[in-house]
Amino acid sequence: MQLILLPVAVWLTLVSCSSSGRDASTSPADTLNTTVTLDGRLRVPTGFSVAYFAENVSGVRFMAVSPDGAVYASQPGRGRVVRLADANHDGKADGVVEVVSGLSQPHGLAFHKGFLYVANTDGVVRVPLGANGVATGAPVYVNHFPGGGGHWSRTIVFGADSAMYVAIGSSCNLCVEETPERAAVLRFNEDGSGKRVYAMGLRNAVGLAVNPQTGALWASQNERDNLSPSHENLPPEEINIVSDGADYGWPYCYGNRIPNPEYNDAARCANTVAPALALQAHSAPLGMSFLAKATTFPDEYRGDLLVAYHGSWNRDTPTGAKVVRVTVAGGKPVAVEDFITGWQKSNGDRWGRPVDVVVAADGSVLVSDDASGAIYRVTH
Repeated sequence: MQLILLPVAVWLTLVSCSSSGRDASTSPADTLNTTVTLDGRLRVPTGFSVAYFAENVSGVRFMAVSPDGAVYASQPGRGRVVRLADANHDGKADGVVEVVSGLSQPHGLAFHKGFLYVANTDGVVRVPLGANGVATGAPVYVNHFPGGGGHWSRTIVFGADSAMYVAIGSSCNLCVEETPERAAVLRFNEDGSGKRVYAMGLRNAVGLAVNPQTGALWASQNERDNLSPSHENLPPEEINIVSDGADYGWPYCYGNRIPNPEYNDAARCANTVAPALALQAHSAPLGMSFLAKATTFPDEYRGDLLVAYHGSWNRDTPTGAKVVRVTVAGGKPVAVEDFITGWQKSNGDRWGRPVDVVVAADGSVLVSDDASGAIYRVTH
């Protein structure tokens, strides 16, 4: 694969001048070092393979691995969380078992100190883990925040400081929010109390992950739509390293502190934080995971990050619907390249859309797909 090392300003210039609609992270030579897998449906770097971990998990979104090694997954459309165990260690889930139901668009999941935490659209609930290690009992809200709106999904992680962090998307494409809790990452004490805005100006930070080497919180950022004069190729999506009190620009700015024409406030933009890495416009980066514990992967991958691109909705030439590898150096993202492709056909049609990436207990990597209702297992 061709590794692209571009400063943000150079990347923006190239993307804004492009009319091909092809992902900036790919090249025709990429297929020379890849192989097909999953019965010829997907393409991965040579040496890797993809198989089904589970099928018939309709609308599956985010995942988390429990202390006992089982995989939990959210199904927002069904208001529930399911458990998928692999007791015989054959690389396939033994079944899909409902463990929590009656939820309000559950999305992000996290395990912390004997509880399963579920980020509903309107607040976080927790469910205790029983003596057998399985989440059991009625969910209890530990906090509340604004629900619904244009971006309904909520993502949760526990940081290196054991605090709870929740990403709340904006209610609109571009607007000044009525509450500072939208388009932000909120911080709570680990029991869900003590709510405050940790970082702002994040239009829709769907993916959250803690860098195991630095302890820093990273976010994948879905940027605005309908930006003239090149709405297909601007603005870039983003990877951000989220810090306390920082403003990442939305709705006033995009990219490297460029004012949105609706507000044209250069002075305000000058005090915002530019993205740590710019990604292909409208690729919709969602879940992501660092690979430190991916013991089945080669050593050169173990300091890097995988990100699921859900894919564009308003481009003449669709983009995304793939998983990319983000190379990390010095605690920062420096480059992006394709890792799994093939969910999107040459005519732009898609048979699947990846959503989340987690490292399983056995060191493999799992990828969820809400369009085909599947979870894939990636090994080397």
